[in-house]
Amino acid sequence: PRHKCGNKKSCPQNHFAFKIISGAANVVGPSICFDDMILMSSVKNNIGRGLNIALVNGTSGQFLKAETFDMYSG
Repeated sequence: PRHKCGNKKSCPQNHFAFKIISGAANVVGPSICFDDMILMSSVKNNIGRGLNIALVNGTSGQFLKAETFDMYSG
């Protein structure tokens, strides 16, 4: 069976599935999946070098905001 965000098994009831992939240098970009919805990825063109952060409401699961913080350039 297919599980949310491509995980190997399903999450328990009243829990959200998520998967964070850090990427590899400038070859493979990072991605963030939450409850089977891709929040950040190179396909969505909303990632960058440094920290990629997605803000999600922990109660409702509603996606609120995504930001990239470039730690190299300051």
